[in-house]
Amino acid sequence: MKNIAVNLLCFMLLISGSAANAQEKVGNIAEFDKTVYDFGDVMLSDGPLSCTFNVKNISQKPMLIHSVVTSCGCTDVKWTREPVMPGKSGSISAVYTNDEGPYPFDKSLTVYISGIGKPVILRLRGISHEKQLSLEEMYTIRFGSLGMKETEMKCGNLEQGESRSDEVTVVNLSSSPLKVDFTEVSPNLSIRVTPNPVPPRSTAKLQFSVKSDRSLWGKNWYYATPTVNGKKYQAVENGKTAGNRIGIYAFTKENFAAMSKEERENGSRPIFDSSSFSFGKIKAGTPVDATFEFKNTGKADFKVFKADVDAEHSSVGEIPTVKCGYDGSFKVHVDTKGMPAGETLVIVTLTTNSPSRPIVNLFITGYIE
Repeated sequence: MKNIAVNLLCFMLLISGSAANAQEKVGNIAEFDKTVYDFGDVMLSDGPLSCTFNVKNISQKPMLIHSVVTSCGCTDVKWTREPVMPGKSGSISAVYTNDEGPYPFDKSLTVYISGIGKPVILRLRGISHEKQLSLEEMYTIRFGSLGMKETEMKCGNLEQGESRSDEVTVVNLSSSPLKVDFTEVSPNLSIRVTPNPVPPRSTAKLQFSVKSDRSLWGKNWYYATPTVNGKKYQAVENGKTAGNRIGIYAFTKENFAAMSKEERENGSRPIFDSSSFSFGKIKAGTPVDATFEFKNTGKADFKVFKADVDAEHSSVGEIPTVKCGYDGSFKVHVDTKGMPAGETLVIVTLTTNSPSRPIVNLFITGYIE
């Protein structure tokens, strides 16, 4: 449990935005070779940084990249202006000025393509440094001689029928080649290191992909245990151990891309009496039972695939499937024992079958003494 400001920030980072992935198919019209270009660690003295995203027309009609909008004036962009014929590819090239200081950067390109109802978000990211750092200073988490910057990574939003991919940079901190394999890999997760073996004192890419599964909805973590030259290690950071596996997060929701406008309009549509429940001021350890009531104003049955609650000790009562024109309700139980004092926010995230509201966010608020 976190305070309201921190909790909302974490929620937005996990749920918002397009996923960072590779070879993403969008609307059965376009296929991008990647949607994130990670420059990794760079120097300010390197000057402007360039990258290119390739997009293939996988439809049966000509495809046009209408426009590409940058998130700030620090990024210049050019793209294929003429129509892209079926089976052919166009490109979007970007140049980041790399003059904003020695900080991490994450810049977005919003791409509008003919026939696709929502824009595609491309990202340029990396870390600029003012002075050269050693590999040990940059990669502070160690599985033996395998260095990493983090053991928990986000794969973003995942729609049913899709897969999402991303990659991070890892390093061989030893003076000998390093062979990296993975055991105890979660179902629907693929993971590898390239090149492998990793040359001495060199970086490599840890590439991972999460595949959707209709038995998995909402927030899910996928895990893998690395082995380095055939041996398992406990991760060590600043002298402290941090487990022996890495985790990859993805949020899975329904895919409505194949629906026509009429089918979407004929879908379910929940209207909640209130999106928040306040428990007022209570003492730590007092249980909270929040009730949320709603009505299905759509034309099809409303169903919740999964309810996620970001409180450690919580449970959700049965959420009924509700027919058109009928009401429904459910309860969320939160045990406040161990929660920090002060203003409190618990976020309840529903993953639903509603084309208009595939994700519903509800809030439990109050003050813990």
